[in-house]
Amino acid sequence: MKLDATDLKILTLLQEDGRMSNLNLAEKLFLSPSSCLRRVKLLEESGIISRYSAVLNTEKLGLEVDAFVQVTMRRDVQHWHENFSAALKGWPEVIGAHIITGDANYLLRVRARNLKHYSAFILEKLYKTEGVLDIRSNVVLETIVDTQTIPASLLDR
Repeated sequence: MKLDATDLKILTLLQEDGRMSNLNLAEKLFLSPSSCLRRVKLLEESGIISRYSAVLNTEKLGLEVDAFVQVTMRRDVQHWHENFSAALKGWPEVIGAHIITGDANYLLRVRARNLKHYSAFILEKLYKTEGVLDIRSNVVLETIVDTQTIPASLLDR
C-alpha cells in the first residue's frame, strides 16, 4: 500500500492517541468523518495498523525489575530452537523475545515484581530449560527512551 501525507498524519496521530474518536481525527486532518474512517479502515485492513493497545505504568503496577537477558543455547540438543520458543510463550515475565546476531541466540526483555521474582524466573524457568548454555542479564537502572511509536520521519517512504 502506498502511503500519502494524510495516511502518515493518521498514523502519527493514532500513535499519540489510539482512542481518538474518528470525528476528532477527521477534524485534525481536515477530512470528512466518512473519508477519515475509510482511510483508517484501509490502514487496518492492509496490516499497517496491526492493533491498538493501552500503555501501562509498570511502576504503579509494582513491576520493579526490567531486564534484558541474552540466552545462548547448546546446539547439540535436538530441536533447541523449537523447544525454547515454545517455553517462552508460557512465561508471562517475558514481554519481548528476539532472535539476535552475535554470541547469544536470543535477547529477552523480562519484567518482574522484584529481584526475588526475577531470580526465581532465572533459576526455576530459564536455567531449567533444556538446551540453555549461558544466560547474561542486564538489569535496567533507568530508562531514557522506551516507545513503540514510530517517528513520522521513518514512516515516509
